Amino acid sequence: MSYTHLTAHERYCIAHMHMARFTIRYIAKRLNRSPSTISRELKRNKGRCSPYWYDWADGYAQERKRIPRCEKRKSHQPLYELVMRHIRDGLSPELISGRLKREFRSQQMRVSHETIYRWVIADAVEGGDAYQSLVRHHKYRRKQRRSVRRRLFEGRVSISERPQIVTDKRRFGDWESDSMEGGKSKGGLATHVERKSRYLVAGKLDNKRSDTFMAVSAALFKQVESRLIKTFTVDNGSEFSQFKTLEEATNSKVYFADPYSPWQRGLNENTNGLLRRYFPKGCNFHEIAHDTIRQVVEKLNHRPRKCLNFRTPYEVLFKTKTVALRM
Repeated sequence: MSYTHLTAHERYCIAHMHMARFTIRYIAKRLNRSPSTISRELKRNKGRCSPYWYDWADGYAQERKRIPRCEKRKSHQPLYELVMRHIRDGLSPELISGRLKREFRSQQMRVSHETIYRWVIADAVEGGDAYQSLVRHHKYRRKQRRSVRRRLFEGRVSISERPQIVTDKRRFGDWESDSMEGGKSKGGLATHVERKSRYLVAGKLDNKRSDTFMAVSAALFKQVESRLIKTFTVDNGSEFSQFKTLEEATNSKVYFADPYSPWQRGLNENTNGLLRRYFPKGCNFHEIAHDTIRQVVEKLNHRPRKCLNFRTPYEVLFKTKTVALRM
C-alpha cells in the first residue's frame, strides 16, 4: 500500500490516546499505521516545551511540508560539499547520484540528480561558477516532468493489427502521417508520405486543431487517385483525435503507432527532417505562401533516393522512365 501523510483527525486521535498513556503499538494498531510512524510523529511534532498535542502538531507538519526537499538535503553539509566537489571535477549529476548509492548506505548521503541540478542553479543565482562544470554550461534547467500515460483515442486501431502487406511495403497506397510545427502559434504543415515510393503530400496548417488537420488532409487527397489511398499510419498526437473524418473522406483505414515509438513511423520522421532544411524550427508558416510549400514538396518528390536505387519518389510512384520497384 502506498504511503499517505497523517491527517489532522489522526493527529487528534494520537494526542488523546497518548495522553491516556496507551502504548505506541496500540495506537498504531487502532489507526492501522506502522508503530514507527506513530513514534516519529510524537518526536518530530511535539511542542517545544510541552507534550504532543494535535493542534500545533498539525501546524508543524504543514510548515515542514512547505520546505523544498532540496533545501533539506542541502542542510547536510558533508553531502553538499561532496556533491559540489564532484561537480567541479566534471562528473554529471546523474553519475554523482548513482555513485553515492554505491558508496554510502546512509540515506543522509543520498540525493537525486534533479536536486543536484537545483543546487547548481541556486549556486549560479548567488554568483557561483559550478554551472560551468556542466556539459552545456546552463544556468537554468527546465523542470523535468514525469511522463504521463497519454489517453488513447476511442476506436483507435493499433499498428499491431495492420496488415503484413503494409509492413512489407509490397504495394502502393499506404501512408505515414504527421504534423510539423513552426514557432508557437505560427502554424505548421500536415505531412503524408507514401511508404513504398517515399512520395510526399503536404499542406499548410493555420493551427494545431484536429479539425483543421483533417480538413487540410482531406483536401490534399482529393488530388490523389483513390487506388493510391489504402491506409494511414499515424502517431497519438491530438491532431489525429478526429481520425474517423480522414477515414470517411478517403475511404481508408487509420492505424496508430504505439505511444512514444517514433521508429514505427520512421519514414515520416525522416521526411520531416528533410523539410526542416527549408522550414527550420520556429519559422512562421503564416508568412509562407502555399506556392512556396508546393515548390519544396515538388523538389523533394524529384530528389533521388538511395533506398530507391537512386530513382525519385515521383518516378517510382508514377512509373515514369524505368521502374525501380515493381508491385
